Amino acid sequence: MNGQKPTIDDKQLALDKRYLRMARIWAENSYCERRKVGALIVKDKSIISDGYNGTPVGFENVCEDENGLTKQYVLHAEANAISKVARSTNDCSGATVYVTAAPCIECSKLIIQCHIRRVVYSTEYRLRDGIELLQRAGIQVDYVSLEE
Repeated sequence: MNGQKPTIDDKQLALDKRYLRMARIWAENSYCERRKVGALIVKDKSIISDGYNGTPVGFENVCEDENGLTKQYVLHAEANAISKVARSTNDCSGATVYVTAAPCIECSKLIIQCHIRRVVYSTEYRLRDGIELLQRAGIQVDYVSLEE
């Protein structure tokens, strides 16, 4: 920054990267082999929920079938984080979700329905329909690389 005072954008980018690194660490809790994804929901500078991809409560912690394909009932990190908020006294309205992978179409629908206003992600997904739906709904979507 060459001795210059950091701008709001610089501060926000630094904060975004910090939360994304935390989401990446949280993803380590996943039992999934193919892909580990983490999510944090942040509102008013506080983490109000967290999630990682995995099986529903009461299911064995095995995410892939014998062919290495993800089982249909595996929950995505964003869905787990949103479910936790639903069971709490917190509210997602106006929050930001930080997720290590771009949201799929199903998670994007949940994000829209719970009034999250911003999505920050660090890894592209092969499909862009989730991102396009979020943008269509007027939700701010930002890709932030964690590669230095």
